[in-house]
Amino acid sequence: MRVYAVVAAGGFRRYATYRIATAAGVFTNTVFGFILAYTYVALWDERPRLGGYDMPQALTYVWLGQALLMTCAMMGGGFEDELIERIRTGDIAVDLYRPVDLQLWWLAGDLGRAAFHLLGRGIVPMVLGALAFDLALPTSAGVWLAFLFSVALGVLVSFAIRYLVALSAFWLLDGAGAAQIAFLAGLFFSGLLLPLNLFPGLLGEVARALPWSALLQVPADVFLGKHTGWGLVQAYGFQAGWALVLLLAGRLVQSVATRRVVVQGG
Repeated sequence: MRVYAVVAAGGFRRYATYRIATAAGVFTNTVFGFILAYTYVALWDERPRLGGYDMPQALTYVWLGQALLMTCAMMGGGFEDELIERIRTGDIAVDLYRPVDLQLWWLAGDLGRAAFHLLGRGIVPMVLGALAFDLALPTSAGVWLAFLFSVALGVLVSFAIRYLVALSAFWLLDGAGAAQIAFLAGLFFSGLLLPLNLFPGLLGEVARALPWSALLQVPADVFLGKHTGWGLVQAYGFQAGWALVLLLAGRLVQSVATRRVVVQGG
């Protein structure tokens, strides 16, 4: 396991190297946060309990979305582009010769990336949002810990989705199309634009049942105290269940793809 810890630390250092890009990302997240926040203010002025949230909770949801946007890679932008390129060029054959598990290798690096983005791009927009608006911040340390655990599960689900997208390049040769579809799905079904509780009827039920809701909607509701007691256990079970199913699916696809590489000779 030590090798994966080293890979995770390397992933953290890799993203920490790009300080200008990080500062630009913080600025972008903050600007979009203000745009969405004032949009939400207009909506909640008309419907004060829209989606079961009051105004401070709705505004908190906005800034949580900006804090977790890159942490949970809701719109992609993590390891998958590099992995797709390695599959396209055939360099993946070198990765398969390493005495490490391919899936765990990329997962470790992605965990390092997520940890950096949570600290480097998540905290500042949240603090600025709290200074500008009346946010519903938890006063209990237990809620903060429950939230961080939910975020960790969300990162696992995000990785599992993106890993499957990247592996599609074994058959598609160019995974850009699959990555774009995943980008749009993550943008819409994570709840980044609007909380999934606002989606009507069957659409809302389907959206909340899809794995992308584990990236933002579930952690945000944990943060806002919507899940407590047995409800919190169920929320964790939902996230962990999707993580397990998707990681196992990735393991299966990886196995099939590896045989395909062997058959094709690299």
